[in-house]
Amino acid sequence: MKPDLLLHICCAPCATCVVELLGSDFRVHGFFYNPNIHPEEEYERRLEAVRKYAEAVDLDWEEGPYEPEGWFSYVREHEDEPEGGARCSLCYRLRLEETARRARELGFGYFATTLTIGPNKKARIINPIGRELGFKYGPTFVGGDFKKGKGFERSVVLSRRFELYRQDYCGCTFSLRERRRSL
Repeated sequence: MKPDLLLHICCAPCATCVVELLGSDFRVHGFFYNPNIHPEEEYERRLEAVRKYAEAVDLDWEEGPYEPEGWFSYVREHEDEPEGGARCSLCYRLRLEETARRARELGFGYFATTLTIGPNKKARIINPIGRELGFKYGPTFVGGDFKKGKGFERSVVLSRRFELYRQDYCGCTFSLRERRRSL
């Protein structure tokens, strides 16, 4: 029998390829935890896409608490950081810590995140955070750079196949602001 792994899901498109990859070695359970997503309507769109995908592939999953006020407080004083800066590292840590805590609570031996499939997400920053939190909470962090080996491209193909909503910004109000400036 395969061991259980709790997978932090940032969005349905990123989950597609990662669930496929990790599913060969683990029984993957999803955990949608993203208090960073703004505005709430965007959060609901992404949540609905996760529901749709999970139903299509029979993925067990749960939604973590949506507490954007706590996220804003957590990243306070980093509002002007560029995308990929210190604010993003804090955001990764917050979401991975809740995933590691939840994995321990549920008795899972492993946890991972879909974050590293994103072309702008750096595995060299995310994976050490995950490993550190694995030591702190107990479950082993399964790291990787899921965008490698055409992982991101595969997620795009699978997203189209499942007709999933694909967002055009990371999720937080600051990344939305940067996106709007670049248009």
